[in-house]
This record gives sequence, C-alpha cells and structure tokens, in this order.
Amino acid sequence: MSGPIDLGRVRRALAQAPSRELEQPRRAAVALVLAPNTADQATLSLLLVRRSEREGDPWSGHMALPGGHAHPEDADLLHTARRETLEEVGVDLAGAELLGRLDDVSPMRSSDMSVRPFVFWATERPSVTLSNEVAEVLWVPLHALASDTLRTTRDVEVRGSTLRVPAYVIDERVVWGMTYHLLERLLQQVLTVG
Repeated sequence: MSGPIDLGRVRRALAQAPSRELEQPRRAAVALVLAPNTADQATLSLLLVRRSEREGDPWSGHMALPGGHAHPEDADLLHTARRETLEEVGVDLAGAELLGRLDDVSPMRSSDMSVRPFVFWATERPSVTLSNEVAEVLWVPLHALASDTLRTTRDVEVRGSTLRVPAYVIDERVVWGMTYHLLERLLQQVLTVG
C-alpha cells in the first residue's frame, strides 16, 4: 500500500470512478459509512454490522453493511441507503457527505436483485442505536482492511453446501460474500489513486 488512506484519497478515487448501473426487478442499497478512527483522527474507519440471528433468514448472523430493499415510497436508491441506515443502526446520514458510489452489484449470480453501494463521510463517529435487525456494530480501520493481516479464506455454509471463500476475519467475525467484494472494490479504487 502506497501512502495512508485518508479522506482526500477516498474523495479522489470516487470522483474518477465510473459507476455501472444494473437494472433488475428488485433493488436495494447499502451504505459504506466512513468516519475518523478514534485512535488516529487522520485515518478512516468503516462501519460494519452483524445481523441478528433470525429463523429462516439466510443472512442471519452475517457481517454486512447497513442497507436493504428499496420501498415504493423511496425517492431513489440514495434515499433507500439513508433510510435503511437510520432504521437499522440509528445513524442519520442526512448530514453526512456523500462521497460517491461504487458499481451496482448482484448479490448472487442468478439473482434478480441489484444493490447500489453509496459511500458516506461522517465528520465524527456517529453514536448508534441498534434495531432488532442488528446484533452489533463494528468500526474497522480502512488501513487494516487494506493490509493482508485480516485477509484469509474461510469455509462457510451456503444452502447446505460448504464453500471455501475469500474473507476478512476481524476478531473471529467473518466478512465474506457481497460485503467482502464491496470492501475489496472500494479499496482497489482507493489504492490505485496516489
């Protein structure tokens, strides 16, 4: 990694990144919320959530980004990301700076859903209020994600099958799947900018 990951670098990366849009019947949005790291205000941390354990929920207990399905009353997917973040963790992104967005993704190859990731900057680490959908939140320094210390592979259960997947492991919490790929995409864009 060349140089620190600071706010200016993230701004530059997102300003020049084209954003691919997917048109799918079902749509969702997630928020990648960045804030100053408490240990070093010049570095950035990212908000992750651990979903609550719920019977019948295929993503039960997984690490994720705040977000969810678009509702008919949402003005657009940016509204969806802000609404879902407020509902899930009590963080109001109305005052946060929208830094940009990443390419839309489909959570699974055969999915009829697209997910739009928005990147926000909060000048202070916001306090959180957990909803019943979220078991905990975790602030992870971006430089830790960019280093190889948290990257590994893990076996995960997916619909009765065991798959070996790339992942971040943060204090025994496994970040994999779409969340892992979105974080990798963000870091790849940021790290290619000087």
